[in-house]
Amino acid sequence: MRKRLIVSAASAALSLFLAVPASASGFQPGADGLGDPYYPTLGNGGYRVSHYDVRLKYQPATDELEGTATILATATQDLSRFNLDFALKVSEVRVNGRLATFATSGDQELEITPARPLAKGSRATVVVRYKDVPSTVERYGGYTAWRRTPDGAVVAGEPVSAGWWFPSNDHPSDKATFDVSVLVPDGTQVISNGVLTGTTSRAGWTRYNWREDKPQATYLATLAIGKFDVTRDTTASGLPVYNAYSKDLGENAGAARASVERTGELVDWLSGYFGEYPFSSVGGVVPNVRSSGGLETQTRVFYGPGLFARGSNTSVVVHELAHQWYGDSVSLSRWSDIWLNEGFAQYAQFLWSEHENEGTAQELADYIYAYYPADDPFWSVKPGDPGEENQLSDAVYQRGALAIQALRNTVGDETFFRILKGWPTEHRYGNATIPEFRAYAEKVSGRQLGDLLNTWLFTPGKPAAGPVPNATAAADRGEGRPPAQPKSWRKIQEANSVHSAWK
Repeated sequence: MRKRLIVSAASAALSLFLAVPASASGFQPGADGLGDPYYPTLGNGGYRVSHYDVRLKYQPATDELEGTATILATATQDLSRFNLDFALKVSEVRVNGRLATFATSGDQELEITPARPLAKGSRATVVVRYKDVPSTVERYGGYTAWRRTPDGAVVAGEPVSAGWWFPSNDHPSDKATFDVSVLVPDGTQVISNGVLTGTTSRAGWTRYNWREDKPQATYLATLAIGKFDVTRDTTASGLPVYNAYSKDLGENAGAARASVERTGELVDWLSGYFGEYPFSSVGGVVPNVRSSGGLETQTRVFYGPGLFARGSNTSVVVHELAHQWYGDSVSLSRWSDIWLNEGFAQYAQFLWSEHENEGTAQELADYIYAYYPADDPFWSVKPGDPGEENQLSDAVYQRGALAIQALRNTVGDETFFRILKGWPTEHRYGNATIPEFRAYAEKVSGRQLGDLLNTWLFTPGKPAAGPVPNATAAADRGEGRPPAQPKSWRKIQEANSVHSAWK
């Protein structure tokens, strides 16, 4: 903040006021959660974060992580105390340079009482020092987002993962920019989000510095430490591509590379549907973990090697890259709006299937509609509000994609593709809800879409008819005969539970 050389009497009085005890000034603690309908204790009230600076030292042999996180925040109320979400052992906290007292509670609450309360609108610099062995830390009934590998560790998870490596306001509604700097023994590498801005080596240790300069949700921040084969390139449009593969992937190595190395091509292709790519780099990392999951960690997608156990799969790469627009750039306001992420990422796979002549989006929609009988539990899940227990169920992906095909049939291709491209442009780097999407689609199309979206997103039970094109007669669609399985279906289905493996 710019230092003022002349202090007025009014500002001096204000300083005295801010120095009085919180109990005498009406300052109150911030809420210990943001009240998300699925995860009410995630995130915290009373402030917003603009930037995280995370400096770490990691020893792969012992899994010991030592860190200093600097958090730039702005108070949104008069605060006597505030919380961060964090699971590791903390040794010291400072707020605006002064030692603060702290305590822990629940699964992830770090309660911080600053030496001086924070006035609404004031900026705060919060420094947290910590040291722990993350792989030994379990929360939420035995869950951990930190996974050791033969030569290091990786951290990724949805809806929580940040708590195992940096303190945060851990909810996607509070996005911030990131600097991540990690010191590791020479020969070990570090992969994170954004752009690698430099490395330095000294006395047997190397520091890697990564920067994500666009707003990022905390669960989309990621870290991979180990020994990697790294490939660097640029897309045809000039976007830097950074991919990394563990050197011990074994029989999955070839299929993983054959898939992920197409990232540049695929992101340029997706840009034709979704608009300009929103970030400064793109890529993926395939670490040696026992997982068949993936996660759309911003700019640097995580792929579990198991995704490629049955050969290459560009469809899953399309899915995760689509999230860079639908989920990362335009993020959830609340976890109940997960359809805005998963429905559109699955639909991107439908578009890729069309591109590859392996089945049209309509053929895929017809197949899925016929695949599940009316009494299948699949139809009991509401993609627009599936509940925490079904947040990553097949219905959110598949029925969610059917809803999008129904929208396409209703408004027509020209309008539909304007919606598909305009939505992530309109809300770039922000957050959104399903009602906001409906309002946007209605504005662009000039149609009332409430009944359509309610039927496909919010009404339990199999709709009376599938997403039928307006101008297509039932006889032309082979009504009464089971539709043939599109060639792309098997690969698409492999991605349906891709995120649940990281949860």
